[in-house]
Amino acid sequence: MTTGTVTPRRSPVTRERESFWYLVHAEWTKFRTVRGWVIAVLLTMVLITAFAFLGTDVSGGCAATGGMSSATGMSSGTGDAVACAAQPIGPGGEPVIDAFYFAHQPVTGNGTITVQVTSLTGQVPAAPAGSRLDEPQIGSGLQPWSKAGIIIKENTSQGSAYAAMMVTGSNGVRMQWDYVNDTPGVAGGASATASAPRWLRLVRDGGSVTGYDSADGTRWTLVGTANLPGLTATVQAGLFAAGSSVNGNFGAMATGVFRHIGLSWPATGWTGTNVGGVLGAGGVPAPGTLRQSAGTVTVAGYGDIGPAAGNAYSGSGQSLQRALAGTFFGLIPLIVVAAMFITAEHRRGLIRVSLTAAPHRGRLLAAKAVVIGAAGFVAGVVAATAALAVGAPLLRRGGGLQWPVPPLTEARMVVGTGALLAVAAVLALAIGTVVRRSATAITLVIAVMIVPYLFALGPLRGPDGSGPRWPLLITPASALSVQQAVPRFYQLIAIYRPDEGYYPYPPWAGLAVECGWAAAALTLAFFLLGRRDA
Repeated sequence: MTTGTVTPRRSPVTRERESFWYLVHAEWTKFRTVRGWVIAVLLTMVLITAFAFLGTDVSGGCAATGGMSSATGMSSGTGDAVACAAQPIGPGGEPVIDAFYFAHQPVTGNGTITVQVTSLTGQVPAAPAGSRLDEPQIGSGLQPWSKAGIIIKENTSQGSAYAAMMVTGSNGVRMQWDYVNDTPGVAGGASATASAPRWLRLVRDGGSVTGYDSADGTRWTLVGTANLPGLTATVQAGLFAAGSSVNGNFGAMATGVFRHIGLSWPATGWTGTNVGGVLGAGGVPAPGTLRQSAGTVTVAGYGDIGPAAGNAYSGSGQSLQRALAGTFFGLIPLIVVAAMFITAEHRRGLIRVSLTAAPHRGRLLAAKAVVIGAAGFVAGVVAATAALAVGAPLLRRGGGLQWPVPPLTEARMVVGTGALLAVAAVLALAIGTVVRRSATAITLVIAVMIVPYLFALGPLRGPDGSGPRWPLLITPASALSVQQAVPRFYQLIAIYRPDEGYYPYPPWAGLAVECGWAAAALTLAFFLLGRRDA
């Protein structure tokens, strides 16, 4: 008589203990009963919120920016304080730079302005001695976004609505309107020459202005249409020139030569206006010029027209991201507790007990990742919500917060901060599992999460103040981009730096880099935990 093998039945208690959520509950109980770990998470929240008071200091104003005029958006480069007018605000409520030379005349109702641009040249001034860009005289030369063309503008006040067609230094023909909108026309480099002129046209029809370009003045191509609601019946139409900037600091001059100027409105003669009172190098006033001779009009001017973004145009404004400056410091205690969540068990020999209670080692690590990740996420969301609630009013009260931040952007900043902390905690847990030593794990995570940001800000900065991009391209520190509050605009020259709130990646792409690091570290941790002795 043969007897078969009898497989013992597992009791309900055994099945419960092997379930994943039982392990999560057990790890959560373990986490919350260690007072130091709970205090570390609370400290993370306190640091993020407390630094909202420091990161939103707007006391310096324009004088603190090294001689920047918020009215013009151009730095004097001397480091001395200059008088600052109120930051111009565009039709959409955003801070703008609106400084150029304008040859204009009043026009009423619908109509058309057409012009042939036969030349666009530029001149770059020398940087003042001892300035941030202490260079010799650079001489003549166009900047990529130096521009000259035709414009229909509500009035000569800064921040008023406008639409313009222009030739640029190296970005071809463009149509721009209301400071933040840009549409390409004819592509190519230096804009216009006597042998290859560019023809530009603007047509007003009520509250809309349509732009066209042409190579011969006969065959016209539609570039774009700007809707300018509320445009008054009488506006200013004419020619303009703006030199843009040199490395985001010193005003360059652009000179445009115009022929075959045609207006469908009655002509009243050109009036030259230096919109914005532009400052050139050294803080010296840099008025433009208007010259008329034998059917040719030459307009030369400094300044720029566009959004006030990047360090060159920030004036006294600050990004809402300043309210989250404490994230950088709040990461440190969270990294410490996340690494110790596993290394403490190795140090005290308790890992054997945990693995005995959870025969599936991978489930144990996954349960720890869920607990520490959830703790980091909740801490980040709560702290970011509090920091924005505290910091935004302080910025507005000091006149510093000028960029409107949509509710969805604020929500992304809050949720993104929570995700940033959660993934950083999981990364620290995974590295702690791999190396088994608290000090080593903490050092490694700080080296890839915090040190890259310091490198981008400090010792490797170039003479223009910008740091290297690579530390924030390939490391988990890229995830800080999820807090970016101000968009990047490519139609102006500026230095986009992390301390100004700009990162190489779009918000969620930077977070994806951090997730990639955490996933790779967690995969290695699963592999080693399943094969090494406890």
